[in-house]
Amino acid sequence: MASEGLIYGIDDKPPLIETIGLGFQHYLTMFGSTLAIPYLVGGYIGLPKTDQAFGWLIGTLFFVSGITTLLQTTLGNRLPIIQGGTFSFLGPTKGLCQSKALAHASWQLRMQNVQGAIISGAFVEIFLGFTGLLGRLLRSIGPITIAPTIALIGLSLYEYGAPKAGTHWGIGALTIGLIILFSQYLRRTHRIFELFPILLAILIAWGTAAILTVTGVFGPGHPAHVSTAALAVAPWFRLPYPGQWGMPKFSLPGFVTFLAGYLSSIVESVGDYYACARLAGAGIPTKQMINRGIGMEGVGCLVAGAFGTGNATTSYSENIGAIGLTRVGSRVVVQAGAILMLVLGAVGKFGALFATVPDPIVGGMYCAMFGMIAAVGLSNLQFVDLNSARNLFILGFAFFMGLSLPIYVVAHPLSFDPQWLADIINILGRKEAGMAVAALIAVLLDNTIPGTPEERGLSGWHG
Repeated sequence: MASEGLIYGIDDKPPLIETIGLGFQHYLTMFGSTLAIPYLVGGYIGLPKTDQAFGWLIGTLFFVSGITTLLQTTLGNRLPIIQGGTFSFLGPTKGLCQSKALAHASWQLRMQNVQGAIISGAFVEIFLGFTGLLGRLLRSIGPITIAPTIALIGLSLYEYGAPKAGTHWGIGALTIGLIILFSQYLRRTHRIFELFPILLAILIAWGTAAILTVTGVFGPGHPAHVSTAALAVAPWFRLPYPGQWGMPKFSLPGFVTFLAGYLSSIVESVGDYYACARLAGAGIPTKQMINRGIGMEGVGCLVAGAFGTGNATTSYSENIGAIGLTRVGSRVVVQAGAILMLVLGAVGKFGALFATVPDPIVGGMYCAMFGMIAAVGLSNLQFVDLNSARNLFILGFAFFMGLSLPIYVVAHPLSFDPQWLADIINILGRKEAGMAVAALIAVLLDNTIPGTPEERGLSGWHG
């Protein structure tokens, strides 16, 4: 039976038709966030949108989300929580792809290096989760560390917002305006605006651009032109497979660069576990459940690296919100959504279709989403005593150095023996890896400068 206040609890099995419909709804909640990732990753590795492989990349990300969600809900923490791509790895990905060693490499070689970095880092997450060491690590990481780390993920992506939306401000501003209208002004008027504001905005702006393309207003070469050339030649069925872009390539600089992404992803996921368990009527997550969940997320990252999504996997907070709104916390419902991801991820024309979304729409989506990531990072400061000079110094110094130090390193790249160490510092010093700089500074100072648990925000954070 469902827990009090729930229509269906975590172990309930709704009728088949309801299960499919509710599973599709969970799938839609993560659609907007997941779609944004391949557009950025494709740009970092140098894969053009017009290349057929770009559509395959989109399909691969959704396909792997289906696999990893099934792994988590059956063998991991068994909570009804979707696994999907994460913005935490975008900065490290760009930093690695634009490093000296890969600056002039092909997109396949860049992808292979990203895969190697994700796979090697995945073993760290697997080890932390399945050995139980995660609990000890989390005791040293609080909101003072997490706030600048996550905030800089969003802030470091500012150059992809207005400049891309501004390639045609008519369509770009339409996308931004619709997202604001649906998510803020109309969200209390109907559930559809609460659940799918980004997807609705994309579909309306995309449809507008398509109509203007068909009528000849947006001709070939126009930034908002909807080209269906790649869609026409895309196969109906294409099953993603490990090594589809070539064998992963491993390097120490890539491994170290991605550790900051894993750090922020792990902490964010632990918070998602508590929220999901509460809303689904599963009680407070045990240490064993949390360890299994993080360990299985590591396995999911291993799968993502092998398949070549260009990204790792983490828990999605979007579908947790859907549980709260629908009062359906059934594990089976989320598993049905995962199966849907597998099916659509194997349809070649599915990825090719979404590769036709014009740049101004993508840029408009970035403007709304990346600012929210920065705000989510800052929201962790609610646990911290912001009247404390200690805390203000740590936060200010971490933020400033995360933004400032990369500028120096880019202008004065280091070269010394051993060269591998110089390469690591140069990659970590890029603007996109500012989150790693902020994380290292914040965790070091927060654990060495004296402060009470209440002052540091640890009491509310871990409580």
